[in-house]
Amino acid sequence: MNNSFSNTTTFVLDKAYFQECYSESVKIEQSFKIYVKACVLSVFGLLILLFSDVSAYIGWFIVVLGFLDAVSVYYQKPWWVLRQMLSKASNSEVTLLINEQGIATTSFYSDNKILWADISKMEQTPLGFLIVHSGGRSYVSATGLSTETQGFILLHVPDCDVPPEEAKKDT
Repeated sequence: MNNSFSNTTTFVLDKAYFQECYSESVKIEQSFKIYVKACVLSVFGLLILLFSDVSAYIGWFIVVLGFLDAVSVYYQKPWWVLRQMLSKASNSEVTLLINEQGIATTSFYSDNKILWADISKMEQTPLGFLIVHSGGRSYVSATGLSTETQGFILLHVPDCDVPPEEAKKDT
């Protein structure tokens, strides 16, 4: 009798999926510290404009570069989602396979496999799983996954960080 587990689901890499990936995997910091580079560039450009004999175009270019950096930091989520939507993989269908070997994704543009042994850390987020493995970080959305499949994932990564509200439900 074969007692192996396998679950296959498909999803589309659309705007909603990219927004969920960003929201669940990026820690958004809103402090002055993240704007330091933009401020330094702007001040440097102003110093070139005021105290240098170099062409004013260079000074204004650096000031505008600082401004654009500040805008990209402020709008980092829409900026990231837009870049993903402009990629060739946008709106393509992805097949997610979770089995005894690991987690595999297959699409027209790429085939990736994360073996259970390669996973060093996993964090369960409110909407999915953030996985740290030898190849980097990956996010797996829980949308479309049965509770049995989610339990199977948690079973294979014993040192998973469960959010406090999930831990309270278990006790």
